[in-house]
Amino acid sequence: MRHPILPKNVKRIKPDDAFCFQCHPEISCFTLCCRQLELALTPYDVLRLKKATGLSSSAFLENYVIIEREEKDVFPRLYLTMVDDGNASCVFVAKHGCTVYRDRPGACRAYPMGRAAVLTTEDRMEEFYVLLQESHCYGFNENSNQTPKKYGKNQGLSSYNRFNDAVCGILQHERIRQGMMLTEGQADAFVLSLYDLDTFREMIFKDKLPHTPFDMSKRKELEDDESLLLFAIDWLQNRLFG
Repeated sequence: MRHPILPKNVKRIKPDDAFCFQCHPEISCFTLCCRQLELALTPYDVLRLKKATGLSSSAFLENYVIIEREEKDVFPRLYLTMVDDGNASCVFVAKHGCTVYRDRPGACRAYPMGRAAVLTTEDRMEEFYVLLQESHCYGFNENSNQTPKKYGKNQGLSSYNRFNDAVCGILQHERIRQGMMLTEGQADAFVLSLYDLDTFREMIFKDKLPHTPFDMSKRKELEDDESLLLFAIDWLQNRLFG
């Protein structure tokens, strides 16, 4: 499989490649990476953040998320709102650091590392890692040995990877690769089922999802957000490609 050409400050690394990095409040660049950024949100990011803020999914989307979809975009893109302070700062960053640290998005956890999952033509998931070295970041000067596997484990990325990989079955579906574009109704279903989980759950329980009879014996299972998200991924895949 061909891999994309990467910028000069980004290099591919293997799962067991070593690098030095650590971030903590005593570093002079602390929280600079939380500014001047466009932070795309995955469905699992929103699941965790809406719990952290104590908001319903619809309220979280209304207050903290920008939804974009240009004509060339297959899927809607969701970004975290930034503060208009001249630095485009994350809405959740404070002087002492991240106010939602335990539930921070996967991209924040992984920084300065990146992980991509690619669904091959044989329906296998192939992953690769990159390391982003920005001039403002002094975390690379810290004497802390890491590897992608070690760093990912310490940053609690396993749950994020699990759900992100599940969504790949939709984002990288063969019909999408062949040029399929979503209708407006399908794009609305994408946001509803993957990001607005509380509304999606309510529609299921009130039998308001067309052609989706609900087995009431599964009600307790779907009261759990993570189980509901997995159900939503399967539902959407059938809705789009079934």
